[in-house]
Amino acid sequence: MSDFTSNFWSVYVAGITLVSILACLALLWISGKTKAAEGSGSDNTTGHVWDEDLREMNNPLPRWWVGLFIITCLFGLGYLALYPGMGSYAGMKKWSETSQFEEEVAKGNEQIAPIYAAFAGKSIPDLAKDPQAMAIGDRLFMNNCSQCHGSDARGGPGFPNLTDAYWTWGGTPEAILETITKGRTGVMTPMAAAIGTPEDVRNVANYALSLSNSPHDSVRANLGRAKFVEVCAACHGPDGKGNQLLGSADLTKGVFIHGPAVEQHVVDMINNGKMNVMPAWEGKLFLTDAQLKVLAAYVWGKGGGVPSAAAAAATAPVAAAEEAK
Repeated sequence: MSDFTSNFWSVYVAGITLVSILACLALLWISGKTKAAEGSGSDNTTGHVWDEDLREMNNPLPRWWVGLFIITCLFGLGYLALYPGMGSYAGMKKWSETSQFEEEVAKGNEQIAPIYAAFAGKSIPDLAKDPQAMAIGDRLFMNNCSQCHGSDARGGPGFPNLTDAYWTWGGTPEAILETITKGRTGVMTPMAAAIGTPEDVRNVANYALSLSNSPHDSVRANLGRAKFVEVCAACHGPDGKGNQLLGSADLTKGVFIHGPAVEQHVVDMINNGKMNVMPAWEGKLFLTDAQLKVLAAYVWGKGGGVPSAAAAAATAPVAAAEEAK
């Protein structure tokens, strides 16, 4: 009833509800007091005859039936006094589906709190090595993430593959956790008007494909380079490697979330643009902070995640030394 700005409909619904119950009681009382006209004689019939010999008797309603009718009406009045059912009246118990859901979620979170307490001091990479945490993460992923990213986390058209090393917003444990908790909104604006003619758009599309050595027309790619640097480099960078702070795609990877690495698809993206939304899961009643952390560890551990900036910096000298050998 909150959808209406006037209180009229609330009063209307409440009035109709009460009048209906009271009308049932009134009908029961009237039927008990009114006696049907008897037929000829005192044979306790109403005078109605069907099929020559079937006569309608003039017996009162059974007492048990009358009693159940009255109990039903009284139960209805009691229910409407305690629970919502009469317009915007919330009832004496102030019950609602939302409050019951919140209570059940809080009770469930309280029951599982000891399980997640064991994960509290662990980092996301450490959780990714914990079999129990990963088993829980798998269930969390299946229940909340697989609808978009697929049960195998490989995504689909419009939904990123979480098992590869391509991350528009960053694949470090911290970045993945932030993506899950805060959500992301990626916008590719229509750029055809800024680029120029349809031929210019095709040239830029081919240059974008050439950055990943995807099938392209080299002549058009050479013609499109200047326009790319002039218009597209602001987001994708002059080298086409994108910017994870902006969520702009790295075009050198040859990965296009919304379609294949072919000219027509890139042209459509330039002409029409695209908007992607990853919802924020922080604050959802059914996912606690501890669960979000385990979920981030599960996604990071699927194989496509990259080390954190600190870990990568620490291992860089070792890797360089090994390569020098």
